[in-house]
Amino acid sequence: MNDADAGLASWIRLTLIPGVGGETRRLLLKTFGLPEAIFSASVGALRGVIDPALAERLLLQDAAIAAEIDVTLKWAAEPGNSILTLADGAYPQALLTSADPPVLLYVKGCAELLNRPGVAIVGSRNATPQGIANAEAFAASLAGVGLTIVSGLALGIDAAAHRGALSAAGDGAGSTIAVIGTGADRIYPARNRGLARSIAMRGAIVSEFPLNTPALAANFPRRNRLIAGLALGCLVVEAAARSGSLITARLAAEAGREVFAIPGSIHSPLAKGCHQLIKQGAKLVESAQDVLEELGWHGMVTAPTLDVDAPALDAAAAGLLALMGHDPCDIDTLTARSGLTPEALVAMLLQLELQGHVAHLPGGRYQRIQRI
Repeated sequence: MNDADAGLASWIRLTLIPGVGGETRRLLLKTFGLPEAIFSASVGALRGVIDPALAERLLLQDAAIAAEIDVTLKWAAEPGNSILTLADGAYPQALLTSADPPVLLYVKGCAELLNRPGVAIVGSRNATPQGIANAEAFAASLAGVGLTIVSGLALGIDAAAHRGALSAAGDGAGSTIAVIGTGADRIYPARNRGLARSIAMRGAIVSEFPLNTPALAANFPRRNRLIAGLALGCLVVEAAARSGSLITARLAAEAGREVFAIPGSIHSPLAKGCHQLIKQGAKLVESAQDVLEELGWHGMVTAPTLDVDAPALDAAAAGLLALMGHDPCDIDTLTARSGLTPEALVAMLLQLELQGHVAHLPGGRYQRIQRI
């Protein structure tokens, strides 16, 4: 093992010892310097800083931990993989100013992205089709002017934000960072494996958790603080009143980041969290340009390109969309508004759904989709 590997091995060892959390690790580093110095210290010196039982545990030679270190070093040696320590010059500077910076970051992809300006986009896992469209559009516009989109690789809004960022074109386009709550060698949820591969190729997947860490509920709130800490601001697209996205927004505010929220229908449960944030002082945004202006970012988003191949709406279809309004509604409501039979409405709605103008929601409701 060369000197570089030996140094990294000490950092990894420090994060694998049971009972040694982030605060204790940073206290030890502040007191002794690099991890090699911690493990070279006497038990007496360690006891002067931490609990005596923990001091004894630090100096034990554990075969299981040694094996895990070997596996981790082999992972880090693979092309596209890297591990950043607190002492690494490439460690994201934004996290150094946060309250709880991880001692290690496992990165799959472009580690340089972690030091580029970014915007976090988060929201509900059970997003509406309109929320998905909004997240993709905002992410594509913001990435198009050079900002990196940071999110959590979850279903719904997170995945839409990553897809939107990856769709941005141009030499100056930003990319996307997925901060995950598992080991960097695991992808959760499995449904996003294809998306994760694209992010690893053109962006970065980041985790503070050791390799092979499974999806544990307690890890995701910790993941959220990194999403908030890596970005200049946090945009919440859709969120229920008790959504985990509100945790990310709160952490962003506490870290001095800007918080943005997209308003929605007063009847939508997934707008309640956004409205709550706006009442608490979050910036109400209707376009990506609103975000850029608040951040003081010198760039102008371009209007979305119209799909020239999209079929033109006839008068009846356009009239039905106008009658739908912007809130979800059911067949009975549309029948009363339009005077059409349910059978005729279902046929028209199916055609509009195939064309991407309408989404069929649970409970037999339909919602108009608007592109921004």
